[in-house]
Amino acid sequence: MAEPRDVSRLLRQHKEMESFFAGDFTLRSRPVSAKVEPSGEPQRLLEEIAEEVRACRKCEIGSTRLNAVPGEGNPKARLVFVGEAPGADEDQQGRPFVGRAGQLLTRMIAAIGLRREDVFICNTLKCRPPENRDPRPDEIWNCLPYLKRQLAILRPEVIVALGSHAARTLLETDTAIGKLRGHFHEYRFSDADRPAKVMPTYHPAYLLRNYSYENRQRVWEDLQKVADALGLQLPKGSRQPEPS
Repeated sequence: MAEPRDVSRLLRQHKEMESFFAGDFTLRSRPVSAKVEPSGEPQRLLEEIAEEVRACRKCEIGSTRLNAVPGEGNPKARLVFVGEAPGADEDQQGRPFVGRAGQLLTRMIAAIGLRREDVFICNTLKCRPPENRDPRPDEIWNCLPYLKRQLAILRPEVIVALGSHAARTLLETDTAIGKLRGHFHEYRFSDADRPAKVMPTYHPAYLLRNYSYENRQRVWEDLQKVADALGLQLPKGSRQPEPS
């Protein structure tokens, strides 16, 4: 298992060098900092990044994957979900969150009154690690420029970091997800831009593996805070989604 402190140390070194879930609810090979994108239509710029991701072979998983998974969704999304890495279903289809965890994420999104088409969904890694092992620090390091560029184009108001790898990478911290979740943090696109609010929460796959009322309640509380930050009105009867 990759040590989160290794990722944080790499991020700090670079920085120094660079100075829910059952209802029927109707980011050293390249600089890690987000580069300034040319003016243009967000969808086109995101697709350019997606093409780079599909051609990427910066680490070994670029050769073992079946399909790269750049991410998908609304290019003008106010809300972005960032997960850990693609799994087997995502590798097969080239799309993020399409397996069981993805079905639960879809219900989580619906529970706050949105659809998958309203948000943007991506992962810290763009390729599936063999046997779904944890991402390695060098793999996160290689993929992070793609994620940072995507976020710089999207400039969402809120980012939901799904799981420890996404949260620790975006926030450049070693703090455990259990201590990070439940509170908003900041993600800066640049020194000049207003930061996005980051809500770390448990990954849907974690909920499926560790099903309990308490874990569901924690994630539901996080989602409600996200909805409130975006000024969303929860659908009538909205409640904690159940894993299926």
